[in-house]
Amino acid sequence: MFELDKVFSPITLGRLEIRNRLVMPALHLGYVRDGFITDRLLDFYEARASGGVGLIVVGGCTVDELSGGPLMIGLHADEFVPGLSRLADVLKARGAKSAVQLYHAGRYAYSGLIGQQAVSASAVRSRLTRETPRELSIEEIRAVERRYAEAACRAKDAGFDAVEVIASAGYLVSQFLSPLTNRRDDEYGGDLRNRARFGTDVLRSVRDAIGQDLALIVRVCGSDFMPGGNTLEDSAEVCRWFEQAGANAISVTGGWHETRVPQITMQVPPGCYTYLSARIKESVGIPVITANRINDILMAERVLRDGKADMVAMGRALLCDPELPAKAQSGRLDEIRKCIGCNEGCLDRVFSGQSVTCMINPAAGMERSGQIGRATNRKKVVVVGGGPGGMESACVAALRGHEVVLFENAHHLGGQLSLAAHVPGRYSFADYIEHMGAELQRLGVNLRLGCRATLTTVLDEKPDSVVIATGSSETLPEIPGVDGAHVVQARAVLAGEVRCGNRVVVIGGGGVGCEAALYLAKADLIDGPTMRFLIEHQAESLDRVLELAFKPRRDVVVLKRSGKLGADIGRSTRWIVLDEIKRYGIEAFTNVSEIVIHDHSVSCRVKDVSKQFPADTVVLATGAVPETSLYDALKGSCDEIYLVGDAKEPRRALDAIHEGYNVARHI
Repeated sequence: MFELDKVFSPITLGRLEIRNRLVMPALHLGYVRDGFITDRLLDFYEARASGGVGLIVVGGCTVDELSGGPLMIGLHADEFVPGLSRLADVLKARGAKSAVQLYHAGRYAYSGLIGQQAVSASAVRSRLTRETPRELSIEEIRAVERRYAEAACRAKDAGFDAVEVIASAGYLVSQFLSPLTNRRDDEYGGDLRNRARFGTDVLRSVRDAIGQDLALIVRVCGSDFMPGGNTLEDSAEVCRWFEQAGANAISVTGGWHETRVPQITMQVPPGCYTYLSARIKESVGIPVITANRINDILMAERVLRDGKADMVAMGRALLCDPELPAKAQSGRLDEIRKCIGCNEGCLDRVFSGQSVTCMINPAAGMERSGQIGRATNRKKVVVVGGGPGGMESACVAALRGHEVVLFENAHHLGGQLSLAAHVPGRYSFADYIEHMGAELQRLGVNLRLGCRATLTTVLDEKPDSVVIATGSSETLPEIPGVDGAHVVQARAVLAGEVRCGNRVVVIGGGGVGCEAALYLAKADLIDGPTMRFLIEHQAESLDRVLELAFKPRRDVVVLKRSGKLGADIGRSTRWIVLDEIKRYGIEAFTNVSEIVIHDHSVSCRVKDVSKQFPADTVVLATGAVPETSLYDALKGSCDEIYLVGDAKEPRRALDAIHEGYNVARHI
């Protein structure tokens, strides 16, 4: 391991000196009330500043009433300044530099939230809101530019050190920049230079308003990743103009919210998009910040050493572990809780209108109310089940000072997450399991792996408290032929316990069924390193390499009785899974009835049309029921017994982990 010399070296943006190269970019959290700063938001950012990050960007912050509505941090009126001053003071007291992000959603704003029709460069319908905005007049454009400047002045009055203008993700400045959303024929439309006029004018207005004492950052798309949109070379050109307009730093992210190229989900290789910042850095003479799927402090150091950026934004990594910088600087790398890109607690909740938390950090957003304190009385706690809920319960109980024993029937930890980790593109679940295993050992939990807990073995421990996290059992649907020798359960497939034939029918199209189908389709394909090797050495033609990488040998069919395919998958990742299913040639059918399993096929009706699918193997992914037999047996023998995770009700990993956390916090 090399030293973290670059990450923890200071840097200057304009006149602003920052203690290290780590940035917490603006994240929508949903912690404000009608735009006003709350104690919950203060506590959240205080924890991150105390954890040692160099620069915290707060936002998005509205520049006018049409920017995004009451769920965003308000900056469009003087009444918001006192709350923002409290926040700036908290960050300054903890040694972090602070910035506000000036935000205008444009056509991404929902009319129901802002109370009127959204505005944009042109009247082009938004795929996100499914609404069509109103085109801004030239007079209105100039008024919006002034409101950016007025909001920047309020940020300065509140005591912030910097201002960031968001010109990325498909928001208003992006809408002017892109030919997809800018159809104007006046001075704000046409060629790239004219389309960039709004953004450069905004930056000049903000610079004039704040003077030279505050740093000015602009956040850009490295590439829109939209067919017909701006490319990396377009962005490099625009960034030069932004520098000339007064920017002190360029923060480079990926594409628009509407892009079909995944940006920050688990499927994106860590550090994948640093090539964007590297190209922008060649074009400008000011510091460049890189972003997207950098969750490892060692990777951040490599990016800086390789000259791909001058600073590294680690947003969800710091949501996941606010102490990441402090742990890294003190050499406690093994204790860092890494973001796995699941999106369950962050983006999925944003899209459903809920406040943000984190799947593997239940304290996120509850920094004060959710603290883990030392227990008054030390207890003997037995946890049964080494899945996500059980591991979390055991860790928290140990942190509270209890003596903890964890029983797990398998010879490894992880439960169903260990199965999900087998699916290509979902390997990050293994990082979480590895981290939790190390934490359990560090905290002195007595791990009984490969040991089935029974009424006798649990009671022999003489526990004061018992946490049952025994998970769930797969159901056996009432389908003719379900007892056939070629019929297997999805969990056995994902665990690698069975070998499937070349023609597979998966019955059940929820998340587990989709994962099983993708696992089977990709099982015999070459991986990324092999693909690169073959191309590099020209061992095969490019067409042949692509065939080996993306054309499955198996024929896989998914049958779902009712509802949408993958309906239980989070909104931010479901579309990616559906795209993968299509890309790998998996046939998927919904509204399926009258399913019958035969020796070599599956027959059914799809929307009243009879179908017959050849099947060497039939995989069942038809649901699960709680496994509560041990809980039921112990109820009369233990005074303090808790049920968490799928043993309570089959749901998502987030529910299991948060339940485990909250139960153990009160033992």
